[in-house]
Amino acid sequence: MINEGDKAPSITVTASDGSGTNLASPAQTVVLYFYPKDDTSGCTREARDFTALASDFAKAGVKVVGVSRDSMKKHEKFIGKYDLAVPLASDEDGRISDAFGTWVEKSMYGRKYMGMERSTFIIGADGRVLKAWRKVKVPGHAQEVLEAAKAA
Repeated sequence: MINEGDKAPSITVTASDGSGTNLASPAQTVVLYFYPKDDTSGCTREARDFTALASDFAKAGVKVVGVSRDSMKKHEKFIGKYDLAVPLASDEDGRISDAFGTWVEKSMYGRKYMGMERSTFIIGADGRVLKAWRKVKVPGHAQEVLEAAKAA
């Protein structure tokens, strides 16, 4: 599990816009937000909130990337359907979510299963995790992340 102050793992995240970022040395501040599934209500709201603030993140020199275990094909449909301005990365093999400790046991109606914990990390240009949020509640989160990224 990755915590604030830790060095980000040396994993290259390839996003839907074709960009690749090595998290251990990203060269700019990166917001990596993990979400459970494309085209579900909470995940759509979160992606749209980050999209609404995309130009503010860009002005602050911060790259935002959403991560789920959905395929790139599903990501492309999701981006197109909602005109998302934030690139998404596919973690089908689980390397990224396992490294960050976001693939966790969940429980719904007494049934236990593995799933993505909604989490966000700000990674500095030096590869250090500057801020971490776990068990994120969507309303207001993107704005909170923007303020923290500006202050970082």
